[in-house]
Amino acid sequence: MEKALKRYSPFFVLPTFLAFLIGFVIPFAEGLYLSFCQFTTVGNAKWVGLSNYKSIFSDASFIHSFKFTVAFAVVSIILINVIAFGLALLLTRNLKGTNIFRTVFFMPNLIGGIVLGYIWQILINCVLSKAAQPLLALNSTAGYWGLIILMCWQQIGYMMIIYIAGLQNIPDDLIEAAAIDGASAWTTLWRVKLPMVMPSITICVFLTLTNSFKLFDQNLALTGGDPNHFTEMLALNIYQTFYARAGMQWKGLGQAKAVLFCLLVIVISVLQLRATRSKEVQQ
Repeated sequence: MEKALKRYSPFFVLPTFLAFLIGFVIPFAEGLYLSFCQFTTVGNAKWVGLSNYKSIFSDASFIHSFKFTVAFAVVSIILINVIAFGLALLLTRNLKGTNIFRTVFFMPNLIGGIVLGYIWQILINCVLSKAAQPLLALNSTAGYWGLIILMCWQQIGYMMIIYIAGLQNIPDDLIEAAAIDGASAWTTLWRVKLPMVMPSITICVFLTLTNSFKLFDQNLALTGGDPNHFTEMLALNIYQTFYARAGMQWKGLGQAKAVLFCLLVIVISVLQLRATRSKEVQQ
């Protein structure tokens, strides 16, 4: 039986491999080639070398979008993970109604980003109008914090579930041993729970990091980059470069931005994974 499985295993792997090849590898390779070209369609691509990549670093809108995205990512990663972990601690204390609270906190993650963006746009604009402040289309500060609030509201419940799973996986013996040794609740949290939950922290930080950098639909629906592209994140900047402008040079520039953006997310994610995994404790 085992020999038969080894013999025919390539046939079972083949459909998945072909789907991966056709749906990811070939398009990525073609996109990488097009980033060195000027084109309007794949059929009329003209090789221009590194000129598209040189143009990126002289594009003020892209530089601003990068800075804005980094500022957004840092704040949202910290807030989401701290609040999600705090909620996980509360909801693992055998309180009444914990299952209801878990469901309520998780539900925003089920709503699509475009819908969330328009819902929060209405809510925030109502609050701004009551406070006699400029609306989102004219208020970059409100747009920045609006995106963070939206991201937190959508992601906290999902990360909370991961942290709950990590906390419930901590052996009771460790908690009991810490209590016998006279450790306070704060000491137990820092010396026992956090080190044991590091695998969950690794996952949650990775997810919030990649989601923050790749944010597109919420940005498009909530602010659309207004005012004057001040709240435009990297993904939306690439979209605007590629689709909102006509001409061969803009398609190539947009494709080069997309490749650079992909490499940036990969490098940052790998560094984050290495940093957090090095602190994980073997159980």
